[in-house]
Amino acid sequence: MKPLPDTFAALGDPTRLAIVDRLLDEGPLSAGALQDVAAISAPAISRHLKVLREAGILRREIDGQRRIYSVNPAQVRAIYDWTQSHEAFWRGAVDRLAAALGEETNDG
Repeated sequence: MKPLPDTFAALGDPTRLAIVDRLLDEGPLSAGALQDVAAISAPAISRHLKVLREAGILRREIDGQRRIYSVNPAQVRAIYDWTQSHEAFWRGAVDRLAAALGEETNDG
């Protein structure tokens, strides 16, 4: 498994996050099927896929001429475990946001 900072850095790019979202929604896809994720060239998509693979987020299988990409469940689980370990912080942040929005509404 790769370190979480590498994972979060890779997911920090909107195109890479869109690729992962697509794969989570639709399951394994070829590189060609991911071309419409962003208005960029095929080589640029390939570079994004490489970054995601090197960060441990994606797996690649070779099927003849096709490269099939899927999400690495272990790395996604590591993200989930990290967020759950900080649940108290997230809950407090959401509560503070709700309180601040309530104050704005009452003041406005």
